[in-house]
Amino acid sequence: MVSLPRFYPNASALLADLPVRPRTLCFTNGCFDLIHPGHVQYLEDVRALGDFLVVGLNSDASVARLKGPSRPLQDQWARARVLLGLRSVDAVVLFEEDTPFELIQALQPDLLAKGGDYVPETVVGKDIVEARGGRLVLVPFLPGHSTSTIEARIRDGRGVTQA
Repeated sequence: MVSLPRFYPNASALLADLPVRPRTLCFTNGCFDLIHPGHVQYLEDVRALGDFLVVGLNSDASVARLKGPSRPLQDQWARARVLLGLRSVDAVVLFEEDTPFELIQALQPDLLAKGGDYVPETVVGKDIVEARGGRLVLVPFLPGHSTSTIEARIRDGRGVTQA
C-alpha cells in the first residue's frame, strides 16, 4: 500500500510531525465509511472553530465491532484518503479501540466536536478536554444524510427518487 501523507498510525506519530502545536487543535472522530454531504458540512463546521482539524478514524476492526460484520464498506486506507481530500481535514489518526479515549488523552485537543445526536454527558473524552480548559461542541447534522440510509438504499436496489 502506498503511504498517505497526513495519515498517522497513532497520536505520537502526528505529534512528532507537528513542528509547533496549533493554537486551537480541533478533534473529532468516527468511522466515515461512506462520505456524504452531511459529513462534509460537519467537518467544515468543526474546522472553522480552530486552526487544525484532526480526525480520529476507527480502524477496520473497530468499525466491524461497532457496526457489525458487514462493515466497513471501505478499508481504513480508502476512508482516510477520502477524508484527506477534504480541505477541512488537516490530519487523520487511526485508532484501534472502540472509543477514541486514549487518542484524545494523547492529543489533548483544545476543542472536541461530536454530532448533534450526542448529549454532552455521553461524549468520550469530554472530561479530558474540559479539564485543560478546552471545550466540547455539538455540531448539528445536515438533515437527510446518513451512511446507514445510503447503505440500506444500495442493498435494496433503490435510488434516491424511489420510496
